[in-house]
Amino acid sequence: MAPRVLISDKLSTAAVQIFRDRGIEVDYEPELGADKQALAERIGAYDGLAIRSASKVTEKVIAAADRLKVIGRAGIGVDNVDIPAATRKGIIVMNTPFGNSITTAEHAISLMLSLARQIPAADASTQAGKWEKNRFMGVEVTGKTLGVIGCGNIGSIVADRAQGLRMKVIAFDPFLAPERAMELGVEKVELDELLARSDFITLHTPLTDKTRNILSAETLKKTRRGVRIINCARGGLVDEVALREAILSGHVAGAAFDVFSVEPATENPLFGLPNVVCTPHLGASTTEAQENVALQVAEQMADYLLTGAVTNAVNMPSISAEEAPRMRPFVTLAEQLGSFAGQLTETAIEAIRLEFAGDVAEMNTRALTAAAVAGLLRPLLQDVNMVSAPAIARERGIAIEEVRREQQGAYENYIRLTVKTERQERSVAGTVFSDGRPRLIQIKGINMEAELGPHMLYVTNEDKPGFIGALGMTLGQANVNIATFNLGRQTRGGDAIALVEIDEPLSEAVLEQVRRLPHVKQAKPLAF
Repeated sequence: MAPRVLISDKLSTAAVQIFRDRGIEVDYEPELGADKQALAERIGAYDGLAIRSASKVTEKVIAAADRLKVIGRAGIGVDNVDIPAATRKGIIVMNTPFGNSITTAEHAISLMLSLARQIPAADASTQAGKWEKNRFMGVEVTGKTLGVIGCGNIGSIVADRAQGLRMKVIAFDPFLAPERAMELGVEKVELDELLARSDFITLHTPLTDKTRNILSAETLKKTRRGVRIINCARGGLVDEVALREAILSGHVAGAAFDVFSVEPATENPLFGLPNVVCTPHLGASTTEAQENVALQVAEQMADYLLTGAVTNAVNMPSISAEEAPRMRPFVTLAEQLGSFAGQLTETAIEAIRLEFAGDVAEMNTRALTAAAVAGLLRPLLQDVNMVSAPAIARERGIAIEEVRREQQGAYENYIRLTVKTERQERSVAGTVFSDGRPRLIQIKGINMEAELGPHMLYVTNEDKPGFIGALGMTLGQANVNIATFNLGRQTRGGDAIALVEIDEPLSEAVLEQVRRLPHVKQAKPLAF
């Protein structure tokens, strides 16, 4: 029986033709996705679901998807899909991470120029029969400094276009290597310096816990007077209420926003302000971009449904169906090693080295490397999958090295990930035992055996009597239950590590208590 695909969003009809040409039955119902109940009632009859942003693929929808094998998102953002629920049910979630890049970058430049010359307000005034030539005094962009927050795929295109306008470009991006910055012709700076120097600031970073309100009341005060701010990335990167106050006070000269903290944005603190340009999330809205992502997602879904090939999956590596069963635990291990290192890395990554020893060295190490890099980059970049991760690393000038060797030491196989940053080199190693469950076996040269759980506490400390008791008592008094407690040390009385699995995330207050304990050098929560 031929696979069946439902398209529940407004996708280019070229996607419909691709499915039909490949022998796949397809139903095109572009209004269905907006009705979660109706989607849940219909989804049980389909093997594939192709969507954009209007379809909300909730846990309830996934629970009703008895046949569903793949969800394809035409575009990059998959926040409208319950990925953990899909993963648990064995449904692959794919996206098209690079299809919108040029279109979004061009929209950012368009908004910047519209803002500099007050084009929307001048247009409205002129069409209303006024001739207010003296009212709309603009500024040139030539010779001005553009601060780019997030210099990845889209940010680097914006930087290139801005240089064509003869702007000076500076960039803040913890993952941007100095060599890559030099290649792009941008000056890499810290955030405070970018705020102080920029005439225009444009944001091109995902929304994560670290980037939420990156432009807050506090950071907006650090900007130079007369700055203009452009956001075509994600709502929530800028505190809109604080920005409103900064515009009304005259400190910020204007803003141009395509994205908002609540969408659809029928009301917003920025609406109605002078010299503010707003568009309804048009970053990806060009004929070319919509055609690109629709064609991409149709090809990817058809390939998977007909041959089992996996491309641009956010919850599964790109490996063949034959390799999958044997590799799956090692993929999990590689991703966990990457995530462990990524959550502990706070400065720009220059290089990554992966060592594969024993049986694992004979496997598809390219997929394992991709899994490790995805885990490493995801804490800061979020929208990273095992296909896009190596490309994103290359964009940021991060060198990736693979080393394969025969079995060494006590373990039949292991993977060691070494991350080199501007400040230090850190390594973590792990293995898969016969039970198929990954375990860490070494952190920063200190041997220990630990299985990772959803909520972990990582502590580096001096190996002194009383530390373990003090840590246990602090967690106990805070009603935090310890699931596992793993210890390792370099030498007697030297550096030591505690890796503790706990039943729920630590509050900031309890974490601060742990950091104040005697002999503690660092305490950090980790999530897996």
